[in-house]
Amino acid sequence: MFMGEYLHTIDGKGRLIMPAKYREALGETFIATKGLDHCLFVYPPAEWQVLEQKLKTLPFTQPDVRAFVRFFFSGATECEVDKQGRILLPANLREYAQLEKDVVLVGVSTRVEIWSQALWANYSGQAEELYTSAAESLVNLGI
Repeated sequence: MFMGEYLHTIDGKGRLIMPAKYREALGETFIATKGLDHCLFVYPPAEWQVLEQKLKTLPFTQPDVRAFVRFFFSGATECEVDKQGRILLPANLREYAQLEKDVVLVGVSTRVEIWSQALWANYSGQAEELYTSAAESLVNLGI
């Protein structure tokens, strides 16, 4: 399980140090893709396979399903960790997530999210309000 929040920087070549705790769970190679809210989603291979199987069952005849699956898979790339614990994020993913220098890596249960520090600060500020109302809804669901 992924949890926690880590601040890191991307170097001029687009390399990012993956926190050691995340590297242990992700393995030597893993998948990064365009996530929601202009962040990147990072999955270990086993989780990626589970997600891929679920997405295959969606009705491709629906335009919104086709659009989501195309966007999600077109941005996907396999990442390898180098000897210094870094990964190279392709330019298209860095551009999508507005990653320039300062980034935040966030553990979200089965995946890691990579955010620009500015976008994360903005999102976090807004999400605090949603957090309380979501917690109230979860209580009604027995959680």
